[in-house]
Amino acid sequence: MTAAIAVDAPQIVDGLPADEYHADTTSISSSGLRALLAPGCPAQFKYDRDHPQPPKREFDLGNAVHTAVLGEGHDIVEVSFSDYKTVAARAERDAAYEAGKVPLLPKEKKQVDAMAKAVREHPLASPLFAPGSGIAERSIYWTDPATGVRCRVRPDWLKQMPGLTLCVDLKTIKAADPDTVSRAIRDHNYHQQDPLYIDGIEAAGLAPDGCRFIFVFVSKQPPYLITVRELTDQDRDIGRARNERALRIYADCVANDHWPDWTGPVTEIPQISMPTWDTIRQAEEFLG
Repeated sequence: MTAAIAVDAPQIVDGLPADEYHADTTSISSSGLRALLAPGCPAQFKYDRDHPQPPKREFDLGNAVHTAVLGEGHDIVEVSFSDYKTVAARAERDAAYEAGKVPLLPKEKKQVDAMAKAVREHPLASPLFAPGSGIAERSIYWTDPATGVRCRVRPDWLKQMPGLTLCVDLKTIKAADPDTVSRAIRDHNYHQQDPLYIDGIEAAGLAPDGCRFIFVFVSKQPPYLITVRELTDQDRDIGRARNERALRIYADCVANDHWPDWTGPVTEIPQISMPTWDTIRQAEEFLG
């Protein structure tokens, strides 16, 4: 593959547009590694990478909150309609998308402002995102020494202090209670994002004394409550092991230009079972 970024030494890129970062096919990101593993598969990853879809409207709110809190990101434009029911409203929305901006209805802009205000006033989140205390959206590239795969990460907020570097990740979520946050980490495999970002930041020499990864989850519902957490060591170790497996899969797919589905090369039709918990429950109910 022809690399747009140098493939040997780690590289730190400031000011790289988000669209260029996400379009890079010469390196793999955390979301890419997660997509290679079940319930995804290499074949689906390859298709999605080769056929990128336009940004989904469901991401607009999160992108806008990132911009409001971090001071960098997508340009936000408030449309002059209360909804998108009319042709004129949809035309204004689509024009914003065409210009690479995020359109927000007035009620959405009000919501984004309230969520950003909640972050700025939160006792734990506010110091983490203090203006001037960190760098937003810095792109970092490095080569995984075990596989030779070029990797990339883009920390929301990189906060370097004497003896400590913090990578702070801002996420919007329907509800920010700890149980919902815990399930979101499982459902989206955020425990893979945490160690990959730490590994990239340390590989680039940006954390000589080590890096800590901090999640900041902001609820989309009033009063826009916030949960700030660090991942347990055990879950981080599991995430790093998953990353290592995904990197080996990716390296093999690239080397052989072969992107298998979930089944892979078999000569016999495999069996399938219900999810483990349902098998146990039904076995106890009907066979016990």
